[in-house]
Amino acid sequence: MSAAASAATARPAGIDPRGPRFGAALTAVLLVVVLLLGASTAGLLLLGVVVASFAVGAARGAQGTWQGALYKGLVRPRLAAPAELEDAAPPRFAQVVGLVITGAGLALALLGVPWALEVAAGAALVAAFLNAVVGLCLGCELYLAVTRLRNR
Repeated sequence: MSAAASAATARPAGIDPRGPRFGAALTAVLLVVVLLLGASTAGLLLLGVVVASFAVGAARGAQGTWQGALYKGLVRPRLAAPAELEDAAPPRFAQVVGLVITGAGLALALLGVPWALEVAAGAALVAAFLNAVVGLCLGCELYLAVTRLRNR
């Protein structure tokens, strides 16, 4: 195998940046419903779905989630090719950040902390909304900041 072929297999191609934004929009809708339901059984279960979605995204990348599958199957075929692809690492890191925030909120809510569900869902909603509406991925920006600090 040539060095070029080896490098091509070592580094995966980028992802369509519209996919994570679509996923963020779906996540934002779920989080709004979580906030409307509050710390009821239904609210806790739905937040559990969000936590599980972030866990899958952290393990497989944003494109490996159920939201990514919906984007790939229903939305992407109706769009022109993206102008450019983006590195999959920052959105994957953002999934980890979402998992930590919503996972902590779910755990604390299950332990009886009265404000935990609302604070965690609200914080995740702000991040998902910013990503979906204006393309500002807070977790991605945090990834880039950490990378810059590490490379100093």
